[in-house]
Amino acid sequence: MTTVLIADDQPLQRFGFRMLLESQDDMTVLGEAANGTEAVRKAAHLRPDVVLMDVRMPGMDGIEATRRITASGDRTRVLILTTFDLDEYAYAGLRAGASGFLVKDAQPEDLLSGIRAVASGDAVVAPGLTRRLLDAYVHHLPAGTAEATAPDPRLAALTDRELEILTVLGKGWTNTEIATRLHLAESTVKTHVGRVLAKTGSRDRVQAVICAYETGLVQP
Repeated sequence: MTTVLIADDQPLQRFGFRMLLESQDDMTVLGEAANGTEAVRKAAHLRPDVVLMDVRMPGMDGIEATRRITASGDRTRVLILTTFDLDEYAYAGLRAGASGFLVKDAQPEDLLSGIRAVASGDAVVAPGLTRRLLDAYVHHLPAGTAEATAPDPRLAALTDRELEILTVLGKGWTNTEIATRLHLAESTVKTHVGRVLAKTGSRDRVQAVICAYETGLVQP
């Protein structure tokens, strides 16, 4: 059973999401939040698998709430809802630690599959789309991040092969593309990707792409 917390300041929107999710045999809604502060508090208390997070809410917005929830180190993952797939909110949400984003006009089946994907540890947004987002908004990275000269501690434990894997993840390559282009078995690629995620502290492939940008392995 996948447990969900709905965070949205519009009661009618929350009601619609709840009706949809509770129509599924494998999902249950643990609670609702009308703002970011409430979302953070309820996420800590209820420990849902997924928080369905609106961005624009009064007081603490969804981006800051996402940052606090993911920084807690709990297992809860965040799925951001945005208006456009390449807007700055989507970018900010991913950098804050969200495991993906969906546009608000997504089809119900896309929302349901997105929640299931996030709950299982996958990223909802394709790495290639993440790279397009980063290319568009990389100027928002802290000054000097992308061209840092000092070795980033997240890369210190990586082997040469793992550095190579992180670099191509940053370029948006899928496991199949990595296996084909680097002449590796796909099972070997999966093993390398898992080690890269663990060593860099990346929650999923989306966060690994962001890591590749922030450490300067990939340039826009």
